[in-house]
Amino acid sequence: MLLGGALHQKPGKPGRTGARRGEAACEGVSDEAELARHAQTDCGACDLLGQALARENMARAWKRVKANKGSAGVDARTVLETGEHLKQAWPDIRAGLLDGSYRPAPVRRVGIPKPGGGTRELGIPTVVDRLIQQALLQVLQPLIDPTFSEHSYGFRPGRSAHGAVLKAQQYVQAGHHVVVDVDLERNSSTASTTTF
Repeated sequence: MLLGGALHQKPGKPGRTGARRGEAACEGVSDEAELARHAQTDCGACDLLGQALARENMARAWKRVKANKGSAGVDARTVLETGEHLKQAWPDIRAGLLDGSYRPAPVRRVGIPKPGGGTRELGIPTVVDRLIQQALLQVLQPLIDPTFSEHSYGFRPGRSAHGAVLKAQQYVQAGHHVVVDVDLERNSSTASTTTF
């Protein structure tokens, strides 16, 4: 099959079914935002930022951030220290988020050795910024994920690299003979084509 006849990505279908194993937790086991979509806030049920900042959603986000036990960001505050800091600072942070004046802290850069040599840069946000990111994810993911292509496997609930490999094997068994692999790295990308 020539590249001109390759399958193109198309929008996914809401409510798709399939295996529920992957890199991101699936909704059935997760404490992510299914309820946050329906939570009433002082800003109204259609206000996504209000839903993200709702007490119940923030409590779930904090639980996830604590469970991940990540490293401190540029502010050098651990998860435990951030919990204490938020007791006084949260009203000002929340007000900044609501009025648009909040600015995330710079991301701490750490070099992680690659197995084949060299390093891969890892960015570590502060715990406060990870908390805000998680709260937003819990509200936005259930709304946006169903619109993604059914062929997209990266960092999605119920999806994994293993699932992508299994799907590729199914395509080969169905008689498709060309695989195109695209790798995005920094400001460039590489693509390779394999014919079976």
